[in-house]
Amino acid sequence: MTRLAMVIFSMVATTLAGTGVVIALVVGLDTLLPILAFAAAGFVLAFPVTWLIARKLAALG
Repeated sequence: MTRLAMVIFSMVATTLAGTGVVIALVVGLDTLLPILAFAAAGFVLAFPVTWLIARKLAALG
C-alpha cells in the first residue's frame, strides 16, 4: 500500500498545493509569503487525504 500511496501523493499534493495558490490569489493575497503558506498548507493536507484514498483503494482490491 505504500507504493500506491506514493503514486497517489504525487497527484494529490500537486492538486491541493495548486488549489491553495489559487485560493490565496482569489482572496487578494498576491505576495510571496501568503502564496507559499497556502501552497504549503495544501501540501501538508495532502498527507491525510492520500492515506484515506489509498486505504479505500486497497480495500477494493
